[in-house]
Amino acid sequence: MRIMAIDYGDARTGIAISDPFGMLAGHTEVISSWRQEEVVERILNIIQEHGVDELVLGHPKNMDATRGEKAIKNEKLAEILKERSGLPLTLWDERLTTVDAHRILRDNGRKTSKHRKNVDAVAATLILEGYLSFRKNRL
Repeated sequence: MRIMAIDYGDARTGIAISDPFGMLAGHTEVISSWRQEEVVERILNIIQEHGVDELVLGHPKNMDATRGEKAIKNEKLAEILKERSGLPLTLWDERLTTVDAHRILRDNGRKTSKHRKNVDAVAATLILEGYLSFRKNRL
């Protein structure tokens, strides 16, 4: 069961894909595009390339758990991806994942100016790891 986590952003979208057993985060990449249609098409291609069985999309709620503009935007993307891919999709609370991703990169000696290239993939990996842990503890 290969699971793909998506950290959808305005300019970049981070992707992280689990191993075939759905236990560990593995492949990562970043889609650089402002256009939702282009992001959707690339995600669909990645699903095919890697044999993805399930999707997890970051759901950027506000710190008080309310839904803002970005959360609503991601909910709309979720509907498109479910319809186009036919795969189950879970919206996953992603509060602070980008902050944590920046901290991880900084703590590992990455210059802040270089974070842009990697932060979205790291954030997607954090989303995936959180979801995989949840699944493991639930089973």
